[in-house]
Amino acid sequence: MMVRRSFISLLLGSFAHARAQGILDRRDDHVPAQVDLIYTRGLTYLSKSQNADGSWNDGSGDEPGVVGLCVAAFLAHGTDPNHGEYAQTIRRGIDYILSKQNKMRDNGYIGTSMYNHAFATKALAESYGVVDHPKIGEALQKAVDLILSSQKRNPTGGWRYTPDAKDADTTVTGSQIVALFAARNAGFPIPDEAIRKGLAYLASCRGSDGSYGYTSAAGGKPTLTAIGSLCLSLNKETESKAYKASLEFLKKNLDYRDRTYPYYYEYYMSQALFHADEAVWKEWNSRNIRYIGTIQSSDGSFPGSHGQAFSTAGALLSLALNYRYLPIYEK
Repeated sequence: MMVRRSFISLLLGSFAHARAQGILDRRDDHVPAQVDLIYTRGLTYLSKSQNADGSWNDGSGDEPGVVGLCVAAFLAHGTDPNHGEYAQTIRRGIDYILSKQNKMRDNGYIGTSMYNHAFATKALAESYGVVDHPKIGEALQKAVDLILSSQKRNPTGGWRYTPDAKDADTTVTGSQIVALFAARNAGFPIPDEAIRKGLAYLASCRGSDGSYGYTSAAGGKPTLTAIGSLCLSLNKETESKAYKASLEFLKKNLDYRDRTYPYYYEYYMSQALFHADEAVWKEWNSRNIRYIGTIQSSDGSFPGSHGQAFSTAGALLSLALNYRYLPIYEK
């Protein structure tokens, strides 16, 4: 395993260096100028407002999952993560995530909720082999092992708020599945059975109209449907009637805005539509660019009841498909 990971780290590190030098530029000339303006203003805000320990001093900016989303927002922009203008910001964020991994019990748990664990794990996976940091690989392996062991203890095949939970919901389950795919993209072996069981739980929450509910098929919502659809897309399951019904449900809700977690919706909707139907994604993306552009504050941040770090990272990541830099943002 260590030889395999060292080889993958070298391979991905060389690839990242090539991209940073402009040899492999996935952005081409297709990134709208407005997106670049919004994105760079947002990154500037996050960089300037970050604490010395790598966290952010707002409502949820000290949660490792939020820090993970912030790190992902920087990585998704495609600037050199080791020597570029945001390299120190990225490294501080990673160090903060690592500091929050449970070392006393040595079980790999990051933070105090599986939400935090998933987004922190995903950030480590996206950083592995790209960011020059010797501790990411071991921490990521432990984080993945925690996700898998938690699922084995859960009779639903899904996940909920704690590693020992016996019930599940679509939001926590979806975040673990996405984290597992990110780890797989980084070269870590992920059992197909774990993905299958997680998707089976999500399917139990899908209604006849293709929408997904929170803990059952009742009360389907666009945000939850985007999560479920994305997970199926990442597993290349896009030909079923159920998947197509979910896409039709999303198409009917292109102007939907989640009042409780608005940026959580944009974050997942952008990915779900991109993987499902690029023409529909382009239509939604144009609307989202206009919307995001109108609500960005003068300092580059985004407003929200869960803290500006979370809001800003979520808003930026909803635009990240325009760059298509991270492996999980590719088809």
